Amino acid sequence: MYLLVNILGILVFLGIAFLFSKDKKNIKWRSVITVLILNMVIAYCLTQFAWGRAAVQAAANFFAVLVQVAYQGIAFALPSWVHMKQMDFVTSALMPILLIVPVFDILTYIGILPFIIKWVGKGLAYITGQPKFESFFAVEMMFLGNTEAIAVSTLQIKRISAQRNVVIAMMSMSCVTASILGAYTQMVPGQFVLTAVPLNILNAVIISSILMPTNVTPEEDTIAKMGGSNNNEENKEAAEIGEKVEREPFFSFLGDSILGAGKLILIIVANVIAFVALAALIDKVLGLINPSLSLEHILGIIMFPFAWLMGSDVHTAFQFAQYMGTKLVTNEFVVMGGVSSKINTFAPHFRAQLTVFLTSFANLSTVGMIIGAFKGIVDKKSNDVISKNVGYLVLSGILVSLMSAGIIGLFVW
Repeated sequence: MYLLVNILGILVFLGIAFLFSKDKKNIKWRSVITVLILNMVIAYCLTQFAWGRAAVQAAANFFAVLVQVAYQGIAFALPSWVHMKQMDFVTSALMPILLIVPVFDILTYIGILPFIIKWVGKGLAYITGQPKFESFFAVEMMFLGNTEAIAVSTLQIKRISAQRNVVIAMMSMSCVTASILGAYTQMVPGQFVLTAVPLNILNAVIISSILMPTNVTPEEDTIAKMGGSNNNEENKEAAEIGEKVEREPFFSFLGDSILGAGKLILIIVANVIAFVALAALIDKVLGLINPSLSLEHILGIIMFPFAWLMGSDVHTAFQFAQYMGTKLVTNEFVVMGGVSSKINTFAPHFRAQLTVFLTSFANLSTVGMIIGAFKGIVDKKSNDVISKNVGYLVLSGILVSLMSAGIIGLFVW
């Protein structure tokens, strides 16, 4: 019965996307079905075959090794933060970012990451029938994150239509940067964190192509040269007119990367502290109205129908709904930090779905980041179109997270 409910849930999530579609007649259903089948095949392979589970575990182990190496650097500077019975959230999950971000930036600097992004993106476009840039951008998000992927695609974003930019903005709601995965794997099961990444990418393609179908001519279906998120304005202008861009010296590049990683940690810490405190404040205010009221309780009621469609019993679905709602109004770190000590006691189905649902940047605060990133790139007309579709950005992020969790739930019980 629960499996049938899980299947029904996936169909309902697709139905919601169709209901809110801006152009129902031009939805490319063949492409949607192709991507959906591909997504299910990937989920099946990564959960049911020994080699698939081994591949995901190997990727999780890679991040675990990076984290352990990072602890050596942390211990040198701050031994009292590491040599203790239980490290706090900042030390165990966030400080390793100081190593992981530069590692991925170095892979970008030497050309390995752009090469992977380019060819995987082209392969995805060929298989799915989606426009090349949208497919390319989906793969970019898998490694770089939303604002970083937008930054390195500046040249293309300036050239495409306002409607396609809305599609890119919707897809950006469901990304996760590879440099953050190490932090996630310290709090929730790493194998499901890594499985969530390709599922989110493909579901972002599915949902955005239903909500806002776009027609792209062969002349428009091109990919501009990949830029760099740290390029100065002079380099960006030179790249746009086709001039040769001088590469930044390696150690200057590395210094900027480390500084950026430090800023990222501060941003996450500030957001987590503020959101947890605000949630506590709201609970205090609600408690004055009725002692049984809480933010989690209210969010649980709102999100319960969607959580129940994941294929869990009523009690588990309500618990799931509370976590879902909290993640959407705060961020994934708030929920991951709260469940990290007990998530391995959850039933396999619930544990897998919760981890996958949490593994994305889909929350309300991300909307502001995306609009801010576009504001510095596109003209006012395109930016206004994106701003008018904020509701679609939020809807897209929620539906992609629900789809990914629903699909992984089909194969983990």
